Amino acid sequence: MDNILLSVDCGTQSLRTILFDKSGSIVEKVKIEYEPYYSTKPGWAEQDGELFWMCVVEGCSRLKSLNGEAFSAISAIGITAMRNTFINLDKQGKPLRPFITWLDNRKASRQWKPGILMKIVYAAIGMTETIAKVQCECKSNWIREFEPEIWEKTWKYLGVSTYLGYKLTSQLKDSVASTIGHIPINYKKLRWERTNGQNSNLFRINRDRLWEIVQPGEIIGSITEQASAETGLKMGIPLIACGSDKGCETLGMGVLDESIASLSFGTTATVQTTSTRYYEPVRFMPAYPASIPGRFNPELMIFRGYWMIRWFKEEFGFEESEKARKSGQIPEEYLNELLDEVPAGSLGLIVHPYWGPGLKKPFEKGSMIGFSGDHKKSHMYRAVLEGLGYALREGLEKIEKKSGKRVERVLVSGGASQSDRICQLSADIFGRTMVRGKTYETSALGAAINMAVGTGIYSSYEEAVEQMVHYEEQEFIPNEENVAIYSRLYKIFKKINPMLTNVFNEIQAATDYPEKLSL
Repeated sequence: MDNILLSVDCGTQSLRTILFDKSGSIVEKVKIEYEPYYSTKPGWAEQDGELFWMCVVEGCSRLKSLNGEAFSAISAIGITAMRNTFINLDKQGKPLRPFITWLDNRKASRQWKPGILMKIVYAAIGMTETIAKVQCECKSNWIREFEPEIWEKTWKYLGVSTYLGYKLTSQLKDSVASTIGHIPINYKKLRWERTNGQNSNLFRINRDRLWEIVQPGEIIGSITEQASAETGLKMGIPLIACGSDKGCETLGMGVLDESIASLSFGTTATVQTTSTRYYEPVRFMPAYPASIPGRFNPELMIFRGYWMIRWFKEEFGFEESEKARKSGQIPEEYLNELLDEVPAGSLGLIVHPYWGPGLKKPFEKGSMIGFSGDHKKSHMYRAVLEGLGYALREGLEKIEKKSGKRVERVLVSGGASQSDRICQLSADIFGRTMVRGKTYETSALGAAINMAVGTGIYSSYEEAVEQMVHYEEQEFIPNEENVAIYSRLYKIFKKINPMLTNVFNEIQAATDYPEKLSL
């Protein structure tokens, strides 16, 4: 047994340590679950500074116990992790405070205000609230303001994958494809922002507190003696630069160009493709660095996404949760059975699924439109999933409009994609055949592809994808009768936001929620 690749996939609710062979097959897997965050104040979402590393240690120990032969044959390690989650380290490399996760809602004050000329420019292009909002949401700005003693002691301010890589190799390097969040990165030029550039003004982190950027597939460093003692990994195994969870997921689905799109049915729902050129599907919203050198992932995101299944379960799914508790199944299995009780279109009930407002639409809210006395819980559940489908379809069409190319193939991954019913419903909404990958662990597979190319197992990403990415034979082919219904409702869905924008603004003015910002 040789060329075993260890992927460390650190997500919001679990960390997976997974062994892949060079064909992309999972040899062994350990999943360690944890609460997504803890909160000491309303709206805060933090995670213990050592938790993720201890999960790596435990995951490696359990892998070694389960399959010592494969564990001893590990030839490379790669890390993929959630985005926009950072930690402060002191000069000894110890956490100064917990991670602030991407789910956190605390707000800083505006620490930078543009001059009068730029104020006029931002107002003219409708970016005034957005520029203010991203400053306030930047957690390093919050720490500078409310925990200045922590910021003063901060030696490095690292994302999850950079931190874990540092623990493994003592190197302060990471892939450019992992630099996604409220940090001063120039996405178009794939480098740190210049001093006084826009992102340096918004996210005020000195370069010496950050890390060195490398390309996906490059060697970051090798396992140190201390890391070997803690994890059981052999000293000298190379750590290969990979990318963020969404970027690796797109690579793990085999999306190498703009003819294919990846739909992620995860906590945050996204639609991504891969491009050799930089363009913004929504004006001033960046395309992110792909997990392939020199390429980009144009993306449209629904912030809360398929988290709405969890929201629905907690608010309306008591009966299904009780059934699950008694049977040993998961509640989502029973919830998805509700889809069979309702026809396509949910008798005209439409959900506008923005429970979390978009960056360019800070006052946007979710809504359910079209209730009648005939609507029941099952209609609401189906309408939630249909609303997410409409929103993702709209995102894909925006990407196609900007790229000038039609996506010929749509691939689905993420937790909700394990449901055949949800995949079929989505195929009907998109009017396009959808395909799932053979493995659910597509982010980890994307990291394994980075390792396979970086260590020379394959000479190119094209060759690696051909050999390592495999799809289910089952395809979800659109039902033409449902397609016709959804096509009509989708046209209505696209009218909702323009029609309700003034309403959302008036709600904000009446309640002062969310707080209005200005430059």
